[in-house]
Amino acid sequence: MRQGEHRDGGTDAPPAPPVVYETGDCVVVELRGEVDIVTLQDSVALLETVAAGPAATVVIDLTRTTFLDCSGLTLLLRTRRRVESRGGRLRLVCDQPLTLRLLEVTGLLSLFAPAPTVEAAVRQN
Repeated sequence: MRQGEHRDGGTDAPPAPPVVYETGDCVVVELRGEVDIVTLQDSVALLETVAAGPAATVVIDLTRTTFLDCSGLTLLLRTRRRVESRGGRLRLVCDQPLTLRLLEVTGLLSLFAPAPTVEAAVRQN
């Protein structure tokens, strides 16, 4: 086994950077890969900047997220609080069963009310 290689044959791939784009009056932040304590720093500064920005609605898209831990939940809550403190709205996109279950068991499912697609989240306005 070589360095960076796992027993299951996988490798330590670098985390995928978030993707940001606009649609209408919304800014969409697409988080990718694992969102955990190890990879969180890549997303914190970006989400802080977007949350403080002028967009009426911020959409966080988790459809390409493969794992979300409690530090990821904290990031979502902090971003939501920041967006709402300036009068904006935060919408969440998620179709991943494990992430939806995590939101449910933590009592956050109804707070975030995730949409299955970015288009559905944008229509929630």
